[in-house]
Amino acid sequence: MKFAGRYFSLHAAIVWFVCIVMILAFTVTGFLISKEVAERTRKDVAEKTLNVARMVGHSPIVINGLQYKSQEDELQKFAERIRKLTDVRFVVVMNMEGIRKTHPDPWKVGKHFVGGDEERALEGEEYTSIAEGTLGASLRAFEPIYNHNNVQVGAVSVGVLLNKVNRAVNRSKQIIYVGVGLGVVVGIIGALFLANRVKKVLFGLEPYEIAGIMQERNAMIESVREGILAINQNREIIIANAEATRMFEKAGIQGNPVGMTIEEYMPFSRLVNVLENGKGEFDQERNIEEVTFVVNRVPVKVDGQIVGAIATFRDRTELKHLAEQLTGVKLYAEALRVRSHEFMNKLHVILGMVYIGEYEKLTSYIHQITENQKMEFDSISRFVKDPVLAGFLLSKMSYAREQGVNLTVQGETVLPKPNNPEIMDGVITVVGNLIDNSIEAVQDFNNKNIDVVIDYDGEFLLFDVVDNKGGIPVEIRKKIFKKGFSTKGNNRGYGLFLVRKTVQSMDGDVELFTNDEYTMFSVELPYDCKEESA
Repeated sequence: MKFAGRYFSLHAAIVWFVCIVMILAFTVTGFLISKEVAERTRKDVAEKTLNVARMVGHSPIVINGLQYKSQEDELQKFAERIRKLTDVRFVVVMNMEGIRKTHPDPWKVGKHFVGGDEERALEGEEYTSIAEGTLGASLRAFEPIYNHNNVQVGAVSVGVLLNKVNRAVNRSKQIIYVGVGLGVVVGIIGALFLANRVKKVLFGLEPYEIAGIMQERNAMIESVREGILAINQNREIIIANAEATRMFEKAGIQGNPVGMTIEEYMPFSRLVNVLENGKGEFDQERNIEEVTFVVNRVPVKVDGQIVGAIATFRDRTELKHLAEQLTGVKLYAEALRVRSHEFMNKLHVILGMVYIGEYEKLTSYIHQITENQKMEFDSISRFVKDPVLAGFLLSKMSYAREQGVNLTVQGETVLPKPNNPEIMDGVITVVGNLIDNSIEAVQDFNNKNIDVVIDYDGEFLLFDVVDNKGGIPVEIRKKIFKKGFSTKGNNRGYGLFLVRKTVQSMDGDVELFTNDEYTMFSVELPYDCKEESA
C-alpha cells in the first residue's frame, strides 16, 4: 500500500493522517493534563482542609474550651457547626495529651486520638497527612492551638475521607476525558472537511495524477516553437521555456530568467502593464537589439482575479517567411482551381458537341479557344518573362472572367526574370491581393473593368491596379491599410494590410489615388533582374 499514492487515495490519506496525529496529540495532552489536574485537585482539597483547621485553631471558643473546664461543652457544638458548614468529614480538637474534646461521634469524645500522626501537631507543627482513623482512611490537616500567652494548649485535626478526594479527582479527569473525546470527534470532522476541500481544490485529482499533468505540461511547454514567458503577481518569472531562452540569447539577453523579477531580466517588457491593467495585447512587434519579435501578452485570471501574466512570441523573420510561403501557396492553389474550372467547362462544351455530331462547329470552337488562349498567353508572355508571374496573371484573368469582370493586363516594357526567385512570392502576394480587392469592389457596378499596368525601369518594378468603382470616402482612406479594417463585415480587412506589410518588408512603396471615377493602387518594388546570356 502506498501512502497518498496509487493504492491509497489522497482523501483517505489526509483523513487517516490527521486522525492519527490528533488522537496521539490529545492522548498525550490528556494524560499530562489529567495528571496535573489530579495533583492540583488533591492540593486544593488539602489547602481547603488546612484552612478550616487554621480557622478552628484560632477560634477563641476553642482556645477557651481547652483552658477552662466550664467551657468544654461549647467545643463539640462549635466543631460540629464548622464541620457541616465546610463539608469536611470531621473536626477533632484534642488537648496536649491527645485526648479528643470533639468528634462527629459523641461516644468517642474523651478518648485518645487514633492514627498516630498527631505527634508533630502537639509539638507545634502545621501539616497535612494521610492516615487510617476510626472513620476510615482520610486526608488530615493538623494545626497547633495556642492561648493568648502563646502557650500551646492543644491541636485540631480536620479530615476529608480519601474516597471523597478520589471522587473529586476522578470528576476532574472525567471532564478532561470528555474534552479530549470531543476534540478527537471535532478533529475527525475537520479532517473529513479538509480532505474534501483539498480534493475539490485539486479537481478530484490524486497526487500522482497531478505529477503526471505537470510533467506533460512541462513537456508541451518545452516542445512548442513559440517562446513562452510567464510572471506571477510578484512580477517574478515562473516559466521560461527553452525556446524563449534561445531567442533571448539570440537577442543578447543571457542567463536563466526563472526566479528573477521581470524588471531585473527585461526592464522594457510590457508584461507589467498587462499585469496591472488586465488587458491583453496581441500581435505586437517588439525590437530587442537587432531581433524583432511578434508578441502576444495576456493576463492570467483565476476566479476573476489576476494572478499573473504570460507572453508568447516568435521571431518576426520566421513568421514573415512562413506567411509569405502560405500566402503564395494559397494564391497558386486559387489560380490552379480557376484554370481547372474554366478548362472543365470548355471540355463539357466540346463533349456536348461531339455527342450531337456538330463537328464543324466543334472545330471552329476549338480554334476560337486556342486563339483566345494564345492571344492571352502571347500578350502576357510578351512583357512578363517570369513563368510563375505570367501563369499567375493568366489565372487571375480567368478568375475575373468567371466573376463577370474584364481584367486587362498591359506592359510597356519587358519585365525580365528576377535574380532571386524568392522575390516573386512577395510580388504575387501584392498583385494578387490588389486584384482580388478590385474584383470584389466592382461586383455591384455595371462597369466591371480592371486594368493592371506593369512597368520596369531597370531598377524598380512598377505596377498599377485600376478599377472604375469610384472614389473611396476621405474618412476611410487612412484606415484601409490597417489590420482588420473593412467595410464588408467582420473577419475581413487583411488583404490590404498584407499588401502594405509585404511592400514595406521589400523596401518598396504603395500609394492610393482615388477620385469620383476610379481608384488606383500604385506599387513600386526594388527588382534585381537576372542577366540574360548573350
